[in-house]
Amino acid sequence: MVTYIARRLLIFIPVLLGITIINFIIVNMAPGNPVDMYIDPNMSPEIAEAKKEALGLNDPLFVQYIKWLGTLLTGDLGYSMSSYAPVARLVGERIMPTVTLGLAALVLALLIAVPLGIISALKQNTKIDYLVTGLSFIGTSIPNFFLGLALIYIFAVNLGILPTGGMQKLGGDGGFGDRILHMILPAIVLATGIAGRKVRYVRASMLEVLKQDYLRTARSKGVHEFWVTNKHALRNALLPVITVVGLEIPILLGGAIITEQIFQWPGIGQLTLQSMMSRDYPTIMALNLIAAIAVLGANLLTDILYSAADPRIKVG
Repeated sequence: MVTYIARRLLIFIPVLLGITIINFIIVNMAPGNPVDMYIDPNMSPEIAEAKKEALGLNDPLFVQYIKWLGTLLTGDLGYSMSSYAPVARLVGERIMPTVTLGLAALVLALLIAVPLGIISALKQNTKIDYLVTGLSFIGTSIPNFFLGLALIYIFAVNLGILPTGGMQKLGGDGGFGDRILHMILPAIVLATGIAGRKVRYVRASMLEVLKQDYLRTARSKGVHEFWVTNKHALRNALLPVITVVGLEIPILLGGAIITEQIFQWPGIGQLTLQSMMSRDYPTIMALNLIAAIAVLGANLLTDILYSAADPRIKVG
C-alpha cells in the first residue's frame, strides 16, 4: 500500500505540471488583462503600457509561465493583481469555509441518497420506485442558481426563518449555531444535485447485488431480511458508490462558484468568480492548482477506501 501511494504521488508531479501549463495558456487566452479592468478615461496609453510592463504582462507567455512556476517552487503563490495582497493569504482565508460547506453538503447528500436508493431498489417498479427516481432526476436537473434563489425567497424572504446569506450574522459573534443556520440553505443547494445522482447509483448497484446467490443462501439459512439487506447487500452495493463519490470533488468546487456567490458565502468559489472578473492571473492560477490537487487527492483516496471496503481488492 505504501509503495502504491508513493508511486501515485510521483505520478502527480508531471500531471500537475501539465495541468498548470494548460491552465496558464487558457487563462491568458481570455480577452482583457488586469490593467484593462482599471483603465479610466484619464489614463494615458503610456501609463497603461508602463503598468503592463511593471506587471510583466508584456513578456512572452512562456517567460510569464516560467516566472510563475519559479515563484511557486519557492512556496510563494505570488501577489494578487487586483488587491495586491499575498495570494496565499487570500486563499487561506477562503479555503476552510468552502471545505466546511462542501463536506456538509456531501454528508447531507449521502444521508439522503443511500436510504432512498435502497428503498427504490427494494421497491423496484412500484409507485415508490417511480417517485424516488423522478425526484432524483429533478434534483440532478435543477440549476443551482434557480434552487438557491427559490430557497432564499421561501425561507428567508417569506418565512424569515433562515438568513439570506453570509457565513454569520452581521455584528454577531460567529458562534457554531449561527454558522449552522447560515450554512443550511447553501448546503441544501449543493446536496440536491449530488443526492439526485447518487440515488441512481445506489439503486442500480443495489439491484445488481440483490440478484447474487449468496443473498438467497443467507435467506435460506433464516437470516432476517433486515440483516440480509443492510449487512450483506449494502456493503457490496456501496463499493461502486465509493468510486463516484470521489468524482464529486470537482463538481462540488464548480457548483460552489455559483452557490457561494448567491449566498455570499466567503469561500473559494466566490474568490474564483471575483478573480475571473478582475483578470487576477496569480489568484486564478493558485485556485486552479488547488482544485487539481484536490481532484488528484480525491482519486487516490477513493482507491484506498475502495480497497479498505473490499479486502479482495488489492492496490499496487
